[in-house]
Amino acid sequence: MTLHLIRALFVLLMASIGWAYLSGPDPSKPGPFGPENALAIFAVPVVIAVLVLAIDIFSSRRKLLALSAILFGTLVGLVLAYILGYAVVWIVERFVPTSGPVREALAGYFKMLLNIVCCYLMISFILQTKDDIRFIIPYVMFARQTRGQRPLLLDTNVLIDGRIADLADVGLIDSRLIVPRIVLDELQKLADSSDKLKRNRGRRGLEMVARLQSNRKVEVVIYEGTARNAEHEPIDQQLLMLAAEMDGRLFTNDTNLSKVAQLRGVTVVNINDLANAMKPVVLPGEMVKVNLIKPGEQPGQAVGYLEDGTMVVVEQARQFIGAGECEATVTSMVQTSAGRMIFGRLDGQANENGKATQQSRRAPVAAQKES
Repeated sequence: MTLHLIRALFVLLMASIGWAYLSGPDPSKPGPFGPENALAIFAVPVVIAVLVLAIDIFSSRRKLLALSAILFGTLVGLVLAYILGYAVVWIVERFVPTSGPVREALAGYFKMLLNIVCCYLMISFILQTKDDIRFIIPYVMFARQTRGQRPLLLDTNVLIDGRIADLADVGLIDSRLIVPRIVLDELQKLADSSDKLKRNRGRRGLEMVARLQSNRKVEVVIYEGTARNAEHEPIDQQLLMLAAEMDGRLFTNDTNLSKVAQLRGVTVVNINDLANAMKPVVLPGEMVKVNLIKPGEQPGQAVGYLEDGTMVVVEQARQFIGAGECEATVTSMVQTSAGRMIFGRLDGQANENGKATQQSRRAPVAAQKES
């Protein structure tokens, strides 16, 4: 709204300059340029205003900053116009053959136009760059200092996941967290869905946004804008384009989105990779204790889980499913963005313990059959 008012004021000021120089200082007398140049004198400021507005509107856009940005932009614009005014005077003196009031009036005319154009461009530039731009005046930041070096854009999945709020609670995040409006809209659609599972997911995501906003350890920004020419793109593509435009990092737990982002040169922080990095390392040859609870995909395999949820696949151990805790020797480990899997084989002593456990369980059944 503020930017629209400034644009309208800019056009009116440009038109008023043309009218002022057309009528002259005394309304009862003709202006210095004469009636034959009246149309050109009035039309030039309006045409310049339209061209400047067109360049500004179709250039890279961001949102509103603060009143201090307007004041600072005006100051910079006036200084810039004052410096460029010498060039305007030189051009007028060199290319205008006549001298006297006409040359002075023409020089003042173009200097006034230059003042308004420079002020408008500086104000518009600062307003559209929001608080991402920093003007350095010998080590003094103009914009408020932001957390971290590059912002983190949160997608829908990572908000529904909820672990981002836990990371924020422990003070592990130092960058600004950007929640785009398109992500909030998608969470709202999920929360209003007739499907119970989708509705719960959407509500959980909105609760995580509210929880992050109430956390004083992190800075959360609801970004209202979208990437250029991305209004009709899928939400994942819009997030990638927005992250590239803002020079930010995409925070997600979607493996496929992470791969696409890496191909497009967008920095990705995958929360699953972070979780895997925080898990204790298990090296081949070490022993792990695991309860085998279900068969594996390959013949003879059995699957169990460690306390942290890591899947353990044990070869040739299907007969020991449900036999209690077994000791397995780690043979290899696979770690991906989707999680971590440990492959192993049963230790000899664990094998004997498992057989003994199975025999003890089968003994009462055999006794009942004999009776």
